[in-house]
Amino acid sequence: MKIALKDKSFDPFTEIRDFQAAMNADGRFGAAAFFIGSMRDLNENEKVISMELEHYPGMTEKHLYDIAARANEKWPLIDALILHRVGVVNIADPIVVVAVWSAHRAAAFDACRFIMEDLKSKAPFWKKETTVAGERWVEKNTPGFTDIR
Repeated sequence: MKIALKDKSFDPFTEIRDFQAAMNADGRFGAAAFFIGSMRDLNENEKVISMELEHYPGMTEKHLYDIAARANEKWPLIDALILHRVGVVNIADPIVVVAVWSAHRAAAFDACRFIMEDLKSKAPFWKKETTVAGERWVEKNTPGFTDIR
């Protein structure tokens, strides 16, 4: 399992490919599922220029490890990758990558979504957007699907 906070832009597909190659699990997984979230230019009907993601070092990583561990208890995962940006994020930059590998697709899909929904709703990140009108703290996340086994 790999959990990392990144303070610079990254290529999510390269990260997934490199992690999968390093897993040395060819033949053991029949499914891989991933989610890539990127910075959009509109929030609450206002144009967004950039966003700064703050976190509490140590606490945030622990929460991400805990999410992955809970997913691994619920589904038979071979491995998982969670990457999240911190610092200043520009429009179209990747913010988050969640990838999981399992023997079967149902476990891969369900675990990936479980991790992402928990991360989005409970992980300790604070977001400050820069809009055309100035700066503002994001008070709530977009609602997600929460009825996951």
